[in-house]
Amino acid sequence: MKLTDLSTPAFLENPYPLYETLRAQGPFVRVAPTALMTGRYSVVDALLQSRQMGKTYMDSVRVRYGEEAPNMPLFQGVSRMFLMLNPPMHTRLRGLMMKAFNARQIETMRELATTTAHELIDGFAPRKEADLVAEFAFPLPLLIICRILDLPIDEARTLGAAVGKLGKVFDPAPMNAEALAETSAAHDDLVGYFTKVIETRRASPGSDLISVLLRVEEDGETLTDDEIVSNVILLFIAGHETTSNMIGNALVALHRNPEQLDLLKRDSRLIPNAVLECLRYDGSVQMTMRTAIEDIEVDGEVVPRGTMVFLMLGAANRDPDQFAEPDRLDIERKQGRPQTFGAGIHHCLGNRLALLEMEAAIGVLLERLPHLRLTHLDRLDWNKRGNLRGVTALTAAW
Repeated sequence: MKLTDLSTPAFLENPYPLYETLRAQGPFVRVAPTALMTGRYSVVDALLQSRQMGKTYMDSVRVRYGEEAPNMPLFQGVSRMFLMLNPPMHTRLRGLMMKAFNARQIETMRELATTTAHELIDGFAPRKEADLVAEFAFPLPLLIICRILDLPIDEARTLGAAVGKLGKVFDPAPMNAEALAETSAAHDDLVGYFTKVIETRRASPGSDLISVLLRVEEDGETLTDDEIVSNVILLFIAGHETTSNMIGNALVALHRNPEQLDLLKRDSRLIPNAVLECLRYDGSVQMTMRTAIEDIEVDGEVVPRGTMVFLMLGAANRDPDQFAEPDRLDIERKQGRPQTFGAGIHHCLGNRLALLEMEAAIGVLLERLPHLRLTHLDRLDWNKRGNLRGVTALTAAW
């Protein structure tokens, strides 16, 4: 098993046969002198929950891009994202972010997601055909984030394109020089944009999330402007591409399993459970990484301090020791939770928003376009990303 196995055309088209091989080879498979990989649910869950596992983002930057790379503004900015930090810095930042996020009423966000889904469908429904990625799955979470942050809607796609380029910093394979320069430029543009937004909100605060972040306080701690900029960019990365790809993956899964789609059409009360099952069956986030900050024993094997572990979430979600008939889509499934949102102290902060966005997307599509069919289901183009799985287009007619 090699890391290059995660970039083959066969894997990018369908990673699940390789995941089956990974699980069969044991709780851990060595992929580099100081790197392991696991695809077993129990091992992934134990490592995500353990305080003996942490984040070593800058070390991974040095390995991929050289000793001077951590000084680049791009990687400095990413290193301020609370997702990349260990306690106590992570505890402080996440606590402040959660306080701001929880100030938003979840039902208000649900109404916002439903309204936005209807507006997007209004735009293409009369044509009787559309690319659901470009016209629905991609803009839906992007518009919602812009509205939560009170940013101009006509700037949403420009921001989304810049954030999309930034997502490459999380891939295990290093970017080439051209891609790194392009990603750095996108980061600089986003920093400049949000720095100006912060200046405006400081002078004239509102009820938007950025204004809340500026005034949030816990035990005398507040967020610096640099921390706000980095973590607002993180909200875009985590809340946009992951959700848009997941909407597409869910539609593919349901249409490839028409009996499940028909069941959902007959009983819309199944939508929340169907969303969780689609997250398990073919999630957009396929992997994450942790590093042992001290020796840890899991499933009878010791992971030495300093070892990086690739946690294959997509493999864990198809583990037959956790899920009966894991390769079957079952929207009435009741067992276990998918690992798509992670676990432990780094459990996805925006998981509730992502779930309600997906529930709104699927629910409104079924309501508005009950006869929708995917017209190129047999020849989908997957996005060539080992970490973030999704289709580049999804043509449909009704």
